[in-house]
Amino acid sequence: MSSSPYKRVLLKLSGEVLMGSQPFGIDPEFVAEMAKEVKAAKDTGLEICLVIGGGNIFRGMAGAAKGMDRAQADYMGMLATVMNALAMQNALEQLGVPTRVQSAIEMDKVCEPVIRRRAERHLEKGRVVIFAAGVGAPYFTTDSGAALRAAEMKCDALLKGTSVDGVYDSDPKTNPTATRYATVDFDTVLADNLKVMDASAVALCRDNAIPIVVFSIREQGNLAAVLAGEGTKTIVQKGA
Repeated sequence: MSSSPYKRVLLKLSGEVLMGSQPFGIDPEFVAEMAKEVKAAKDTGLEICLVIGGGNIFRGMAGAAKGMDRAQADYMGMLATVMNALAMQNALEQLGVPTRVQSAIEMDKVCEPVIRRRAERHLEKGRVVIFAAGVGAPYFTTDSGAALRAAEMKCDALLKGTSVDGVYDSDPKTNPTATRYATVDFDTVLADNLKVMDASAVALCRDNAIPIVVFSIREQGNLAAVLAGEGTKTIVQKGA
């Protein structure tokens, strides 16, 4: 990993990843494994920001679909991301990794507010910064929050760790002949609605020239391989 092309990255994890093999909630053992992956990456000198979704606890759009007020449901989803951020912070600090959680919804008893310059200082001091509560407003996903923080922090790449090993031309779960892209450009992702991230997040990365690297976080050691320019992944970038 010493040959990593990146100096500072933002790692976006879906909340569902933290469930491990459970149907709901947080699996402490799986979170601990994720923390080991992050620590291994950080130990190479990489500066790391994290954004974690909240779908393992509560998903705002799902709540809205069942009749809840969308804004209220989204705020509940933001609180779920704070819970996940605190779980990851605990797992990282048990490994000796200094960590700070910054929330877009202020809750000073448990974490810091999002302050860009303070976050930059944390990274310079070798701390992992976990951004929680999305953008702090309803109607925006944590994907948009990840793209926003990656742009604010001037990250070299946004890494999206999912249950799938890249971006396909169709859903590989329903189409066994689906083809995985090695690279694909932002405009193709948007035009073909390839479901990498929501459209506003993809557009924000495109406009700020931040490549999106999609890979499977469930494969042990895959984060290290991807950061070293190896491993199975799809890179979304300009003019691929």
